[in-house]
Amino acid sequence: MSLSPSPRPSRGPRRRSLFASAAGAAGAALLVGCTGGSDSGESGGGPSDAERARARAARDSAELAARYAAVIAAHPGLAERLGPLRDGVVRHAEAFGGVRASSPASAASPSVSARAAGPRGDSGDSIDSGVVPADEKGALALLAGAERKLADRRARALLDVPGELARLLASVAAAGAAHVFLLTEG
Repeated sequence: MSLSPSPRPSRGPRRRSLFASAAGAAGAALLVGCTGGSDSGESGGGPSDAERARARAARDSAELAARYAAVIAAHPGLAERLGPLRDGVVRHAEAFGGVRASSPASAASPSVSARAAGPRGDSGDSIDSGVVPADEKGALALLAGAERKLADRRARALLDVPGELARLLASVAAAGAAHVFLLTEG
């Protein structure tokens, strides 16, 4: 079966070319929004908004890693399951400029285990306050909740930071969402 040409003469651009130019314009607009530039136009000796956001992200990841270590210390049977997730969170802290803990055991010190502090919000409130639950299911739910809240907060922060930091926040937020899935599956 052959397709016959349209009986109407072609006037103006075709649909495909209009779509391609619209897609190109949308892509260009997205690229402009994702390019790195001046962080906030601040002059002076203080840290920029991007530097503060990076430091806050590093601190949040370090606190989340401490929470993982506290759960592992309270529930050694979960160490094999949680160790790789904790290591990922430590790498996230490093990617944001944080300092690596000397060892997982040092992060599970008694003060961290007793406190089990979660990542803090911009207002300083703790994501999940309290101690590690006595049951493994509750401890996993605690970690999943902390990961979910932190991933959501990082996704919201994407709008306020320059390109490279936004891409890093997006990547780490996606990893956090994957951790939530792994923590909540069977």
